[in-house]
Amino acid sequence: MQQVAHPVNLVVSTGEPAGVGPEVSLAASLEFLREHADARITVLGNDQILALPKDLSPDLVSRLQIQSIPLGAPVISGSLNSQNAHYVVNLLDRAIDGCQQGCFDAMVTAPLQKSIINDAGTPFIGHTEYLAQRCQVSHVVMMLCASLPIGFLGLKVPRDLRVALVTTHLPLKDVPQALSYDLILETIQIVNQDLRRKFGIAKPIIRVAGLNPHAGESGYLGREEIETISPAIEAAKKSGIHVSGPYPGDTMFDPESVAQVDAFIAMYHDQGLAPFKFVTFGNGVNVTLGLPIIRTSVDHGTALDIAGKGVADTGSMLEALRLAYELAMNQRKQG
Repeated sequence: MQQVAHPVNLVVSTGEPAGVGPEVSLAASLEFLREHADARITVLGNDQILALPKDLSPDLVSRLQIQSIPLGAPVISGSLNSQNAHYVVNLLDRAIDGCQQGCFDAMVTAPLQKSIINDAGTPFIGHTEYLAQRCQVSHVVMMLCASLPIGFLGLKVPRDLRVALVTTHLPLKDVPQALSYDLILETIQIVNQDLRRKFGIAKPIIRVAGLNPHAGESGYLGREEIETISPAIEAAKKSGIHVSGPYPGDTMFDPESVAQVDAFIAMYHDQGLAPFKFVTFGNGVNVTLGLPIIRTSVDHGTALDIAGKGVADTGSMLEALRLAYELAMNQRKQG
């Protein structure tokens, strides 16, 4: 096969070694490379748990590299071991460093177990927060993406559903205090900026949810919409962003809006991700917006109960690779 002059170079962090990350990373990478002759993938993991099939074509072998990282302890599928926490963080660091140094065009992450990393003595809230810290960015945004087919909710053409969050991994009781005018305005600005720069959408249409039932019902069910959320939306509008809201969380995702809106912004984790995951059936992709690098991820966990049994679904990882490739190509086109 003819070599591509400038292939897209992706790197995959395989996550928790006792979970499904290693197996779905390898299987999805091979499937993706069969689809894209202009791509290369470096899989970060350990060669004891990442074994390439023996019947691979020379072309696939030349475009897939397994970079082996030492484990802290032997791996038993489905059994967590805090001695491998440093290994998991090391995978992330290698991927981030490679993207920052220009070795890779984008990084894709498999799921990890946050509790194990914390048990090992390393404070760790999640991938999103860790990436922000390592890239020295004060504010990043977590956004989930998935493609909806023709006919779903009456769609006449395929449509991408995108849901971004103002707050991420917080207890529900802490969300109202965490919301601020600046946080909401910056979230809208970051979503708009990356939809334009990375997704190639010239004039994004954005909808923002309220916090309270019925979006506060004119202050009778809470005043956050009046005092904080609406002023931030109005400021974003004045800067030229096509944004509207606040909408009640239970009616924001109506079929007509899904057909027209480029991104929905929810105030907290479950407000946005419960409806998203209900309609995307585990094939969503997590994207971190606001970073100087491209990062996508699966939208599922480590699935310890099925790890190592060969039954894990590769769908979300494959979609994460496809989106990382698409964003990398968009970024190249924009120079």
